[in-house]
Amino acid sequence: MRKTVSTPNAPSSPLYSQAVKAGSHVFVSGTVGIAVTTGMLAGATIEDQTRQALSNCRAILEAADATLDDVVEVGILLADPADFSGMNAEYATWFPADPPARSVAKLGAQIPGVLVSIRMTAFVG
Repeated sequence: MRKTVSTPNAPSSPLYSQAVKAGSHVFVSGTVGIAVTTGMLAGATIEDQTRQALSNCRAILEAADATLDDVVEVGILLADPADFSGMNAEYATWFPADPPARSVAKLGAQIPGVLVSIRMTAFVG
């Protein structure tokens, strides 16, 4: 069974679902560091945007009855690979032990001001 997931607590777009729940899996779309309270990027640093993107992912997971503890895989896209260490510093505070599998690559799309996009897969079975 496939169900789209939506929450007002994270950025959204009419072009894609925030997440799709398929059976015991939750697939969270690539999410950037926009604060829904302002509609603006959470800050100009990789740490600010990583923190907000992870917070947005957490809100989407919660709307799907999942948590960060259920995350089995994370994909991160960086606009500038030089931001890897700053992203890693913030990321480590969210997954301090037994982190999920992860990949990091360069963001192909050029979106003004956006430094990071994070997607996740969770298993809630």
